[in-house]
Amino acid sequence: MRRFVFLLIVGLGGAAILISLGIWQVQRLSWKESVIADINTRIAAEAVALPTDLDAQRDAYLPVEVTGVLGADYLRVLVSQKQIGAGYRIIRPMQRETGNIMIDIGFVSVADADGLRFEEGPPQRIVGNLQWPQETDGFTPEPDLNENIWFARDVDAMARALNTEPVLVVRREAAQLGGPVSPMPVDTRLIPNDHLQYAITWFSLSAIWLAMTAIFLRRRSGTNKS
Repeated sequence: MRRFVFLLIVGLGGAAILISLGIWQVQRLSWKESVIADINTRIAAEAVALPTDLDAQRDAYLPVEVTGVLGADYLRVLVSQKQIGAGYRIIRPMQRETGNIMIDIGFVSVADADGLRFEEGPPQRIVGNLQWPQETDGFTPEPDLNENIWFARDVDAMARALNTEPVLVVRREAAQLGGPVSPMPVDTRLIPNDHLQYAITWFSLSAIWLAMTAIFLRRRSGTNKS
């Protein structure tokens, strides 16, 4: 009887722990959905002038309106688009009286990137969102400077390469900037939100744990009777 009670406690206790983990993931899911909703609202808000005192945490996704001369230099960041395939984000410097910044003007396919050229023109007004993407880690290759291919948007390194401040505006609206480059605006698709899958996993494990406990206890009960 003592062993039976002990196994029952272990079974119910283990299931309780797994269920609590599932509930925690449901709570995390609600929190993450709220965060993403707030970011989406922020992304689509009315643009403001570029603040003079920027903070990467506070001003992430902030919609801004900037005006300046886009330089002829540019960087190519290797990315992939669904239904299109491989291509590049094009990063260009913008010369402004208050300091040079970078503009992510959009996406161009690999085929269209061959022979891509830009020239300085009249000042351009661009509406976009500030972003400091966290795309680099210990496995990110160093940029191929000879081929002008970068493998992630490293704001600080790109700013040094283009001689600008470490400020990146991702284009949302602008006049045609020349060439086959289409806007690739900021969105929340890449923000991970796997809490529902985690919750289902924990609840499934709790159900399996309870089922196995019931089977084991039934067998023990049958053994004791015999």
